[in-house]
Amino acid sequence: MTDTKDATDAHTTGTGTRTDWAAAWQRSWDRQQEWYMPDREERFRVMLDMVEALVGPEPRVLDLACGTGSITSRLLRRFPGATSTGVDLDPALLAIAEGTFAGDARVSLVAADLKDPAWTEALPYDTYDAVLTATALHWLHSEPLAALYGQLAGLVRDGGVLMNADHMIDTSTPRINAAERAQRHARMDREKAAGVLDWADWWALAAKDPVLAEPTARRFEIYGEHADGDMPAPRWHADALRAAGFGEARTVWASPSDTLLLAVK
Repeated sequence: MTDTKDATDAHTTGTGTRTDWAAAWQRSWDRQQEWYMPDREERFRVMLDMVEALVGPEPRVLDLACGTGSITSRLLRRFPGATSTGVDLDPALLAIAEGTFAGDARVSLVAADLKDPAWTEALPYDTYDAVLTATALHWLHSEPLAALYGQLAGLVRDGGVLMNADHMIDTSTPRINAAERAQRHARMDREKAAGVLDWADWWALAAKDPVLAEPTARRFEIYGEHADGDMPAPRWHADALRAAGFGEARTVWASPSDTLLLAVK
C-alpha cells in the first residue's frame, strides 16, 4: 500500500546524491498516481507492447507531457536502445525528470507549452516513431486537443504510432459511470484513511523540499489548481485522430475508468 516513506525520504535531501533525490521523488510520484489508478503499470505494459509490435525495440519516442518521466523510465528499462524526448511545462516535475535522467544521452528534456502553436520548434527531431502520453491531456478541452492531434500527426513518421492513455468518459452510460465512480472513490477513501498521499498532499511536500520549493511555486503560477478539460469519449479521440491524418485508431486497453487509445499513421 502507498505510504509517505518515499516522499519523506525525498524531502530529506541531506547527504543523498541528485540521482537518489530524484529517484525518491519519482517513486513518491508513482505511488501517488497509483492511488488514483491501481492498474497504472498494466497500461504502461500494454503501451510498450504495442510500441514493440508496431515500431520495434529501438524507437525514437516523444514522451508528451512527460511529468517526472514515468513513461521514459519504463521505456528505457524495457528497450535500452530507445531514445526519448520528454516535453512538459511543469518546472517541478521537470526538475525531478532532469535528476532522474542526468547524464543519460538517450534522453532529452524540453520545457514547452503544448498550447503554444510553435511548441514543436523546440524539439530536437523532426519526426518520431512513437508519441506516448498518459494521464496528461485531459486538462485540454476538445478544440485545442484536436489541434494538438493535428500537430502530432505531423511529427509521427508513416507507420509510426500515437498512444494516449487517459480519462475518456462515455456520457452515454451514466449508470455504469456512476457505479464505477462510487466504487473507485470508496477504495480511495479507505486507502486515504490508511495514509496514502493524494495530489494535494504530494504537492504540499514538494513545496517544502529545498530543491522543489521554487519550481513548485512557479508551477502553481502557471497552472493554478488542477483543472480538467471536457474529457470526451474514446470514440471522439479515435475520430479526431483519423481526421488529423492517422490511418487507424482504436482502443487497445481499458479499465473501468480509463482508456489507452492507439493510432497508427
